[in-house]
Amino acid sequence: MPAEATLRYTVAGLTVQDAGSLIEVLQQRLHGLNDLHLTLKHVHWNVVGRHFIAVHEMLDPQLDRVRAMADDIAERLAALGGIAHGTPGVLVEERTWKDYSVGRAEAIAHLGAFDLVYTGLIEDLRAAVKTVGEIDPATEDLLIEQLRGLEQFQWFVRAYLETAGGALTTADATTETEAAQ
Repeated sequence: MPAEATLRYTVAGLTVQDAGSLIEVLQQRLHGLNDLHLTLKHVHWNVVGRHFIAVHEMLDPQLDRVRAMADDIAERLAALGGIAHGTPGVLVEERTWKDYSVGRAEAIAHLGAFDLVYTGLIEDLRAAVKTVGEIDPATEDLLIEQLRGLEQFQWFVRAYLETAGGALTTADATTETEAAQ
């Protein structure tokens, strides 16, 4: 993480040490949401094919909500006494995942790859909920609300990938490239 000023205060009822732990978790969530926003925009601009307009328009509300989620995380970081690092350089330096790998592609290819993106985000968010839940119910509540939203977005994506029999066409994919095929 970039050089930090010493945390001198936090919200009432939390120790500075606990706030520091929350800030670390929230910074990774902010990176995840900023990356998701950029990736959603990339897909929005590069989706083609038969389902173009449906997917293009489905992504707009997701983009808006993800931006709002990132803002909520950044504001919680600040309220805890931290600094919300939202620059591209810090995001790239600190992220623990690879960049989205699909360029211009058919809608179903992007949705297949995006299902894996959402899976990674949701798994990381569930771990964060567990970690912060031991420290602060207000931060836990914020993350749980975002978890519900991201799970709903994944459900929308998966509706395109599900067969009539209820199987996901991308169930065995382990990479975005595999899921996109």
